Amino acid sequence: MTVFLDGPRMPPARGGKPDTLVILLHGYGSNGADLISLAPYWAKALPGAAFVAPNGIAPLPEAPGGYQWFPIARIDPHLMEQGVRQAAQSVDAFVSRELEKYGLDPSRLVLVGFSQGTMMALHVGLRREQQVAGILGFSGMLTGAQRLKDEMKSKPPVLLVHGDQDPMVPIGAMFEAAEGLAAAGHGAQWHVSYGIPHSIGPDGLDLGGAFLEAVLKPKAVLSAR
Repeated sequence: MTVFLDGPRMPPARGGKPDTLVILLHGYGSNGADLISLAPYWAKALPGAAFVAPNGIAPLPEAPGGYQWFPIARIDPHLMEQGVRQAAQSVDAFVSRELEKYGLDPSRLVLVGFSQGTMMALHVGLRREQQVAGILGFSGMLTGAQRLKDEMKSKPPVLLVHGDQDPMVPIGAMFEAAEGLAAAGHGAQWHVSYGIPHSIGPDGLDLGGAFLEAVLKPKAVLSAR
């Protein structure tokens, strides 16, 4: 079942119609208001970007104001993959709707995820027919790695960032994600944020901004002489 998603937005810093789109997918028990707070850090380098951070599919009763993309009873790879697949329909529909709303090509879109949101960004972004500009994942993991080679439809640039002191999603998950992508015939850049728990450190913010700028930088048009 597809659920209609929406959440906080930040329009282009320079005003007017956006020329790029950044969709931010929050973690378990968080919400769009939390992740949209990343937008001001990156808006200066991307003055034409619109940022949107949809709330997850269902509220999380034990976290007032929090949402989830899918329930997590325990860290079980099979259950996690099942949850991601079910939620992917709604996230994919949201991505398509936002691109259509702004009249943008997928090559002008980056998916950014944190924790559970990274699982969603990787799953959806790698399975879209038209390649997105990039996928930026913080403190997350890759689900369904064993089926990725058969299901992957595009190979956008991927950057994974993870704190080495993360007690929620151990840093090993980042290395497993990189290995899973490689086994499927793709790859990823990755970065360890030393001393950082289950959050985004200053180095992650800077690297994330540089990644967004690199993959969304307008391609130079060479005029014929």
